[in-house]
Amino acid sequence: MKTSQYKALLLACCIAAAAGLQAQQANVNLDYNPQKNTENLIPFSASLISPDVRDDRMVTFRVRAPEAKQVLLSGVAVLTAIGKGNKPIPFTKGEDGVWTLTVGPLEPDMYQYHFLIDGVRVADPNNTIAGFTAMPPFSTLVVHGDGPAYYDAKNVPHGLVTRHVYHSEVTKGPRELYVYTPPGYDPKKTYPVLYLVGGSGDLPHNWVYDGRVNFMMDNLLAEGKALPMVIAIPNNQVLHRNHPRHVELTFDLFEAELRKHVIPLVESAYSVRKDPRGRALSGLSMGGRHTMFIGFRSLDLFANFGILSAGDVDAEKSLAEFLNDPDVNKKVAYLFVGQGTEEAKGQMGARCVALHQALTKHNIKHEYYVGGHGGHDWSTWRHLLYYRFLPNLWRTK
Repeated sequence: MKTSQYKALLLACCIAAAAGLQAQQANVNLDYNPQKNTENLIPFSASLISPDVRDDRMVTFRVRAPEAKQVLLSGVAVLTAIGKGNKPIPFTKGEDGVWTLTVGPLEPDMYQYHFLIDGVRVADPNNTIAGFTAMPPFSTLVVHGDGPAYYDAKNVPHGLVTRHVYHSEVTKGPRELYVYTPPGYDPKKTYPVLYLVGGSGDLPHNWVYDGRVNFMMDNLLAEGKALPMVIAIPNNQVLHRNHPRHVELTFDLFEAELRKHVIPLVESAYSVRKDPRGRALSGLSMGGRHTMFIGFRSLDLFANFGILSAGDVDAEKSLAEFLNDPDVNKKVAYLFVGQGTEEAKGQMGARCVALHQALTKHNIKHEYYVGGHGGHDWSTWRHLLYYRFLPNLWRTK
């Protein structure tokens, strides 16, 4: 073999080997295991490897803070997974000024977390996977299993996610919404449409980057487990979340936003159904309350509802008109109420249980489901959508 041929073969082998090896947080592909340390390379512009996720699902966090007096791991999602409730977990400081903590094994999933360094909440400065919302940034821990999860990008046909920016007369400024169209979207066909909203502090893109709703929908369609649909994700933050009259004002404002801007925009830009049975409204936490208090009084718009990790302990009073409507079962096609296994054990879950009990008392058809291994976090909301809500939508004539 000539020297030139040998060099070419060697280069080809190196490229092939590199293609099968992804560095920790390389951000080259949409890997299902982005924080697995395969090459012992520090993420670009970081000083340490953190988090470091092993195949046995043990996770090591690191942060260099030589002057710090205390470093703690915090965040409801990761603490719930570890089984610590809301009690932050202390790191151990090394002689080199690096603080280290190893936890696990954890269930394969995506978890939000942050550090408390001498009482100051910070995102992990070495983690390239960061979330940004209407709240301070957090970091995302990805604990991988043996292959891509139900919320990961797989080798299947993928839909499109489009960002729309429009001017709102309700909030007096520019706003955004995201729209998912399924693979093979055909404007000559007419699709049902799901209006999907977030919780307190969430922005529309969180249902894409944290909720992974587009990948879940792609996978469900490829598996033949759901019907094609358009998913519109508007911003349901309509005034400052800490506004003293937020509870009083938010429902009227967001209903006006839906009626005046969101629904007209979606129905003018996409080939979607314009009847209540062809529309669904769903949301998590605060978005679940928007679904209840706006959706249940807007049966001229919606006949399908998904209430995730939300409810009302005073549902008999607050939802009296809906609960006592003698024709409600004719008007509602599908009503889903769900929450996570861990949150159902606590006070947060009581709201959801109370709603379920009120619906049952008034003989209103609905599905109530508790599942997954998460609490009041994205682990639960991804699970509820993929395993229950999305597959069951549009099944009722």
